[in-house]
Parts: sequence; C-alpha cells; structure tokens
Amino acid sequence: MIRIYNTLTQQKEEFQPIEPGKVRMYVCGMTVYDYCHLGHARVLVSFDVITRYLRHCGYDVHYVRNITDIDDKILRRADENGEVFTDLTDRMIEAMHEDEARLGVLSPTEEPRATAYIDEIIAMIHKLVASGHAYSADNGDVYFAVDSFDEYGKLSKKKLEDLVAGARIDVREAKRSPADFALWKAASEGEVSWSSPWGEGRPGWHIECSAMSTCCLGDTFDIHGGGPDLLFPHHENEIAQSECATGQEFARTWMHAGAIRVNKEKMSKSLGNFFTIREILESYPAEVVRYFLVSSHYRSQVDYSEENLAEAGRSLTKLYLALRGVMPSKAGVVPETEHDRRFMEVMNDDFNTAGAISVLHAVANDINQQRREGREDEAKHSAAVLVRLGSILGLLQQDPEAFLQADTGGELSAEDIEGLIQARADARKNRDFAEADRIRDELADKGIILDDSREGTTWRRA
Repeated sequence: MIRIYNTLTQQKEEFQPIEPGKVRMYVCGMTVYDYCHLGHARVLVSFDVITRYLRHCGYDVHYVRNITDIDDKILRRADENGEVFTDLTDRMIEAMHEDEARLGVLSPTEEPRATAYIDEIIAMIHKLVASGHAYSADNGDVYFAVDSFDEYGKLSKKKLEDLVAGARIDVREAKRSPADFALWKAASEGEVSWSSPWGEGRPGWHIECSAMSTCCLGDTFDIHGGGPDLLFPHHENEIAQSECATGQEFARTWMHAGAIRVNKEKMSKSLGNFFTIREILESYPAEVVRYFLVSSHYRSQVDYSEENLAEAGRSLTKLYLALRGVMPSKAGVVPETEHDRRFMEVMNDDFNTAGAISVLHAVANDINQQRREGREDEAKHSAAVLVRLGSILGLLQQDPEAFLQADTGGELSAEDIEGLIQARADARKNRDFAEADRIRDELADKGIILDDSREGTTWRRA
C-alpha cells in the first residue's frame, strides 16, 4: 500500500484513488516567459518519478501538467523583446520540451494551455459571481470574495484575519478586502484581451488552473502537485474558487516538492545564484543532474553546489561501472528479488527515492561480488534487476560505454584516446614501462581513467 504525505492533512495517508486502478493527477506547470530553471527541474523530475512508479504499480495514470501562456510577466517580456507574446510563449514551450526531454522526463498525458481554456475560465467565473462568491468591481476587474469561503486557509493553515490585518489594497485595485484576489483583469486599451460579460480583459492566474484541472480531470481528482512556492496563495486560492464553483472537494491529496538552495542559500535572481536547466547541462551530463535530483526525497530541500553535482556524477558512475561488460539476463523474466521488495517498500513510503537509490547501489555491489567470484549468470540476473529498478527512476537506460565514454568537451576524442591506449599497449609489450606510465599519466591529466583487466584495457572519462 502506497502512503503519501498529504500537505492538506500534514500526515502520511494510505493512497486510495477515487476510481480503483486509475489515478488522476494535476501538477502546476510553467509560466513560459523565460527558460526553465533548476527549481522547475525539481518539480518536473519529482512528478515524473511519481508517475513512473504509479504506472509500475499497475495504475492507469492520467497526468495533466498545465502551461500558463498569458500573464503579466509574459506580456512585459514580449514587450521588452518587441515581439508578439505568442511568439515568446511558443519559443519558451519548445525550449521547455527540449530541457525535459534531456532530463528524461516523460510527456504528461495532457498539457493544456491557459489561452485555449478562456471560455471555460469565463464560465467558472460567471458561476462564482452568480453564487455570490465573486463580484465585479468598478474598474472592470472581477474578484473572489475570500470571506465567502469558510474553509479558506485549510491548506496553508493561515488564518484569514491574520492575512487581512495590516494589509493594504493597491490604489489600482477596487477589491473589497485585501485578501480577495483577481479572477478577471480588465484590459487597458491596446492590451491583449478577450471579450467577457465584464468587458475586455484576461484571466487571473489562479482561476486558470481551476478551470483546466476540472475540465481535464473532473470536479474532484486524486492528486494535485507543484512547487513549494505555490502552496500559498496559488493552491489555497485554487481550492477556494474550485470548491465554491463545483460544490465538491477539489483534490484529495496535495503534494509539494522541496525547494532548491544554492550553496545553502535560497535560489534567487536577486542573489545572483539563479541557474537555468540548460546552463547546468552545459557543464554536467543530463543523467547526472537527474540522479542528483532523484537522490533526495522529493519533499526535502536540495542544496545545489558544484561539489554535490560532482558527487552525484561519481555515484552514478559506480552504477554504470557495475553494468559495464555485463549483459543483463533476458532469458525469461528475472524472478523478484529481495532488492525488488526493498525497492517497493521504500517507494511505497511516500516515494522515498533516496532509499530507492540505496537499493540500486546494493544491487551494484552484488554484481561486483558475483563477478569477482565468477558467478556470471547471477551477475547477469542482478544486472537485469538493476536496469529494471533504475528505469522506474528514469536512470540507467544508456549503454554503459555510452555513459562512461560520453564526450564532455575534453581535449581528446575517442579516437585520440584509443590511439594512446594502443601506444601504451605497444610500450608495455616492448617492456618500455616508463613510456607506458607516461601515457597513463598524460591521459589521467586530461580526465581519462584506464582500467586494466585480463580482457584488456577499458577507459572512461572522469
């Protein structure tokens, strides 16, 4: 039985989907005005692993991850660039897909864009206005009346009176209470807008997700997820407007990935420690970055540093070295092992990927021991287990040689390295051990590690 930490109840609960055998999950996606950063990667990879594991357990997962393609930030950036906002969003969506593909993130079942759901958004706002949960202000905006929902704050555990106390209303706004939030924003002349019963305008941010999630998954669905910064006010506001519009519970289980810190400080553009996914992938292989993110529990904070990335690379290399030269057994289905059972046990405990990584290394240790003792068939079976369990985390699906010898922009090509290895072999054959050692040292200085065995010499990049 899978147990998931539910942010709503602040405890782990046995997961029981609304419809047996099927999981409906919605995760808040990107606002596409810039390239995705490391915090986005954390969310993308975390919920990719969760989806993979649920499917491994036999669930039919309908995974929806939205795209916010209309927003103040988008319009400002497009104006700065001197381009149509749709050109900006199309370009950033394409870049996002490139980044997630490199990180091994599977595509969601559906990826709705806010601009494609304007009619549904307007219909939901209309329902809220008609039921007294929202009101049209004098400036053409439409606001949700937070005090009309008695359970406001149940996700974040914030009290409405604390939110209102001392808060100020922006002079440009016409809402009744500081806690109220915009469902529809009136457009100034020349701004991007759509027609509505309240005049020309565009949707507020929070209402987009309520409309898209309920349209794609129904009034009540199993899991709602996102980054830690979305818990309040975004997810709190989603609950309020959705449950007032439908009269139903919005989502059963709320999941939030942990924050990214850089050298023990919060990642922030203002601090100058803000990294995009593609910047990081210029320096590190994509699978190493994924391993780094997966090796921590999805709810924990992750500290990004050069040292931690390097350690992730070393740890992943150990797993690929265990697989090197071992052809995983394909003769029938490899029977379930104690490692399989332990892997399931830790993953059933709120998707504990840190524990799952430990299981992978235990399997790798078995392979190494079995090979040392000449038990090749057992090593092949263990290799099959390692590849199978790794796939659930989106790891270890490359050919070991491809990973270990991947060109990372070093001085030497594969052909150069092979030539030097042959020159070293010739020197050793001629008993010129000084020259052989010199070649080994030269390769080591350039990040090439040689491994000698009875079968010959193999190499890998450090």
